[in-house]
Amino acid sequence: MSDLTALPADFTWGVATAAYQIEGAVTEDGRSPSIWDTFSHTPGKVDGGDTGDTACDHYHRVPEDIALIKQLGADAYRFSIAWPRVVPGDGPVNKAGLDFYDRLVDGLLEAGVTPFATLYHWDLPQVLQDRGGWTVRETSEHFAAYASRVVERLGDRVKDWATLNEPLCSAWIGHLEGRMAPGLTDLNAAVRASCHLHLGHGLAVQAIRAASSDARVGIVNNLSPIEPASGSEADLAAARRADGHINRWWLDPVMGRGYPQDMVAEYGVELPLRAGDLETIAAPLDWLGLNYYFRQIVTADPDGTAPHARQVPVPGARLTHMDWEVHAEGLERLLLRLTEEYGVQRIYVTENGSAYEDVVAADGSVHDPERVRYLEEHLAACARAVAGGAPLAGYFAWSLMDNFEWAYGYAKRFGLVHVDYATQRRTVKSSGLRYAELIREHAARRDGRTAA
Repeated sequence: MSDLTALPADFTWGVATAAYQIEGAVTEDGRSPSIWDTFSHTPGKVDGGDTGDTACDHYHRVPEDIALIKQLGADAYRFSIAWPRVVPGDGPVNKAGLDFYDRLVDGLLEAGVTPFATLYHWDLPQVLQDRGGWTVRETSEHFAAYASRVVERLGDRVKDWATLNEPLCSAWIGHLEGRMAPGLTDLNAAVRASCHLHLGHGLAVQAIRAASSDARVGIVNNLSPIEPASGSEADLAAARRADGHINRWWLDPVMGRGYPQDMVAEYGVELPLRAGDLETIAAPLDWLGLNYYFRQIVTADPDGTAPHARQVPVPGARLTHMDWEVHAEGLERLLLRLTEEYGVQRIYVTENGSAYEDVVAADGSVHDPERVRYLEEHLAACARAVAGGAPLAGYFAWSLMDNFEWAYGYAKRFGLVHVDYATQRRTVKSSGLRYAELIREHAARRDGRTAA
């Protein structure tokens, strides 16, 4: 049994999803195309030619999926709101789109589940991409206007808001590496996008607070501990650059430190900032979200793209179906770094999970012992971090259910709940049952009773 006794009594136990990965219904009720609709329909961009057109059909199955959350015993649900469903362009709000999230929030609250809403999980309206997307300042302003409209409608019931999910992926993977929408490979565009994502975050924080005086606002970053592959000067320098690229570039501006100057010099791109932008970007937050999946061991890669550091495999490491190393200690390290180096006062692990090749047994059950072990190890790392002083307030398992895994399509399964995409049948896996058990055990300790 994992030792989770250090977790606080009011610890939040959640599950997480993202709109494009589960909703489907991409042409219904006034929704306009997003950059991920365009990207996934471009031949060769997504494994298997998969798209999010149907995904988990969550748009039509909200009551069933809320029941699953309740069955798992989770007391919070982190979901994202599809920008192109709510504001299809830069014009008026699409009432039908907002009505959908209105029903979702009401259903969650009726079930005793706290909603955690993310305003941007990568699905930029294509019409804004056609005007330059995140490489232009206007998109930041459109994002703040969209945020204001959503919070005006839902802020009486939703109190916990994340502005952006993993802006690193939007900027670096989407604009520099080209492996995610919009599929660009341009360092200048990537740096500009990173700054405008940050500016959009800061403007959205202002908009959220103006629309809801008791809102609790955060941002979600995916971070990785970085280690050099050797003790050589080249690898040590590469690790410093990789840390700047993956971690400091995304933390420092939001925490009021400005952009790390070593990385500004590394990129050699003029930042598209105006007077007052850094102050806007550093708007005070109520919490910070951490998405953690793996650490990175890096070596110098002078012929590659910025930051000229390449991740190398770890010999003998346990790997998930994504070929990601299982390294729970990295989660503990990051939680303590955010606490000690950045002084963060409230942290949520907003995503953490693993993909494995799940097999449906003859009786319809899905046994996933590797995911059970992964879950236990990472929750134990959370408990150690709390014991070490980290102000960790909650954990959101990624993900509630199998879904469209971006450029990997449907081949990679992260869910605590198995989805048969042909029938949309949902089946709670062993990992989901174990998660529910851990939640019950924590509640029993809190209440001084024996778990059922």
